[in-house]
Amino acid sequence: MILVDTGPFVALISREDHYHERCKEAFALMREPMLTVWPAFTETMYLLRSSLQAQEAMWKMLERGAFRIVDLDAEHCTRMRHLMLKYADLPMDLADAALVAVAERARIPRIFTLDRRDFGLYRPAGIRRFEIIP
Repeated sequence: MILVDTGPFVALISREDHYHERCKEAFALMREPMLTVWPAFTETMYLLRSSLQAQEAMWKMLERGAFRIVDLDAEHCTRMRHLMLKYADLPMDLADAALVAVAERARIPRIFTLDRRDFGLYRPAGIRRFEIIP
């Protein structure tokens, strides 16, 4: 499985995005199921807010099953809070905290993100380091 952060979603949908081609190529090579979290989905929709067409493309990706949204429970939320406190100096945002909490629980080391700086620093419990794609 591969976790997906906000950046690649925006890059895949927006042809003007600097990382569009790079993310499109990486996406085409992925064979594993892709997962994301509601905070990353919400953040993506917010960043695409100037284009209803772009937001529709995101909805269609979800409906086609290009990715699945993981349910966050109370344990995830508690862990997210602790992670945000631990990485307060970055600071860690809610979407990142949710992705790290899911990675820890499901032991998912791979993440599709453009945020190499932060995900290169995060040390999820049970996973030494994230394998960052692209």
